[in-house]
Amino acid sequence: MVKYLAMIAAWVGEKDLACEQLAIAIRPPSTVSYGQLKLLPFWDPLRSDPRFEKIVASLAPKEDENR
Repeated sequence: MVKYLAMIAAWVGEKDLACEQLAIAIRPPSTVSYGQLKLLPFWDPLRSDPRFEKIVASLAPKEDENR
């Protein structure tokens, strides 16, 4: 439900609340994925916010050092 609160806050322009709730929503066990944040239009209002970008980056797939 926290994910949906973040999404609604983003839609209505409450970027502070949206980022705060999203930071909570990504904690394990979480259903929020890197791909969802990166691609779904629900998050478009937050795309220019550095806090959102930091959250997205924290979920990004890690490079395999053995390659």
